[in-house]
Amino acid sequence: MTDTSSDTPVIEIRDLHKSYGPLEVLKGVSLSAPRGHVVSLIGSSGSGKSTLLRCCNLLENSQKGEILFQGEPVRWKGEGLSRAPADRAQVTRIRTQLSMVFQQFNLWSHMTILQNVMESPVTVLGQPAAQVEERARSLLDKVGIGDKAPAWPAQLSGGQQQRAAIARALCMEPKALLFDEPTSALDPELQQEVVRVIKDLAAEHRTMIIVTHDMRLAADVSDHVVFLHQGRIEEEGPPDQVFGAPKSERLRQFLSATMAV
Repeated sequence: MTDTSSDTPVIEIRDLHKSYGPLEVLKGVSLSAPRGHVVSLIGSSGSGKSTLLRCCNLLENSQKGEILFQGEPVRWKGEGLSRAPADRAQVTRIRTQLSMVFQQFNLWSHMTILQNVMESPVTVLGQPAAQVEERARSLLDKVGIGDKAPAWPAQLSGGQQQRAAIARALCMEPKALLFDEPTSALDPELQQEVVRVIKDLAAEHRTMIIVTHDMRLAADVSDHVVFLHQGRIEEEGPPDQVFGAPKSERLRQFLSATMAV
């Protein structure tokens, strides 16, 4: 059963392995996202960061290891490449409590911004539209685009679209937010609009896992930073340790290259 006590991690991963055919992308990764903490995943492209995030949200099936949500283990059937969740109702319930924000926004182009934010709580959760609309408008105000509620996604800048996507994720009232490279599709000025929103959410002690190439964002908002290299955790720890006193040569090389950009 779900354990909602404050010392139970919202998300816990134990010895996770993920392969695409013969290609092993995750090679025994374990991590924990405690309630109210921000965990950032850093590493070069192809290190397994986004795959790990998608496994957390059960958008990808892993071949070995455990995934626990608020202490409740995901139930599996089959083994190896044929392994899949055994309880679709459990998957749906978990996904509705883990909101994901993607790199490319993924807003529905045929809906206004307000409709985008309202859609899932109304259709998936069955909540009253009037109640959801009030919350949606408040969240659009929160991320600084309340005046864009009647606009179409194509009428917004990339930074505004990503903030709308964050409002949409928040409208589900999730237990945790998952961010997959939330700023990498934006130019530097628009990145800062989104970074400010993420920093505000971190200050509210929301549980978040963030995949990012933005080392300054990871350093500023994280309670714990995980450096992935070739599908394994090469190093992890608090941001002042990971960025200020890296232990592994590979992490030092990575930071030297990314900080110099």
